[in-house]
Amino acid sequence: MLNNVKSSYFIRIIFSFMDENKKLKIIKYNKSLKENMNISLINYKIFSGKYIIYKQNGKGKEYNYNGILIYEGEYLNGERNGKGKEYDYVFDYLKFEGDYLKGKKNGKGKEYWNGGKLRFEGEYLNGLKNGKGKQFDKYGKLKFEGQYLDNERLKGNIYDENGNIIYELNKENAIVKEYDNEGKLIFDGEYLNGKRNGKGKKYHDSGELEFEGEYLNGLRNGKGKEYDIMVN
Repeated sequence: MLNNVKSSYFIRIIFSFMDENKKLKIIKYNKSLKENMNISLINYKIFSGKYIIYKQNGKGKEYNYNGILIYEGEYLNGERNGKGKEYDYVFDYLKFEGDYLKGKKNGKGKEYWNGGKLRFEGEYLNGLKNGKGKQFDKYGKLKFEGQYLDNERLKGNIYDENGNIIYELNKENAIVKEYDNEGKLIFDGEYLNGKRNGKGKKYHDSGELEFEGEYLNGLRNGKGKEYDIMVN
């Protein structure tokens, strides 16, 4: 039994050594990677299954083992810290620029679509969208503006393709306001799972109250009052 344990241990050591050698060789003998960096080998680590070169402190760059740039910016103790830019390692475009703290997005930042248009602009905390933010579609049109909590929209305005507010979202108390294409309020009430649920008010096109009461799964359900349009 002891011999088996020893053999297993030594096999692990041998394979560990071979793997370490393999990593070093990939880095040392990748000429294009060295030329791109224009610096001597400083450090290396594994990140998402890719071999990365990075700098311990100050400004530096990260490459995958194919020599493709995936990050450039500031470091502290071997982690992204300060201003930096992150690139997509498949399609080779700038996908984020902003602040980092201890390796995570932290502070103000911008995300981009493939093609260069702004995708998101706002605040981050521990790698997630937290605080004020704006979301844009692939054509650069504003789709949402408001508050985020852990990457989720918490409260704010949702816009249509013409720039009109169609929803006022507030997940803190589950209240949503709906607007038509002309910006007129058509519903004000509670939502759950994207549908009207709970108390709400629905309005006529004229702006007058049409219904006030309870909803369930998007439909009127329970107590309620209906109102006629006032005629002069």
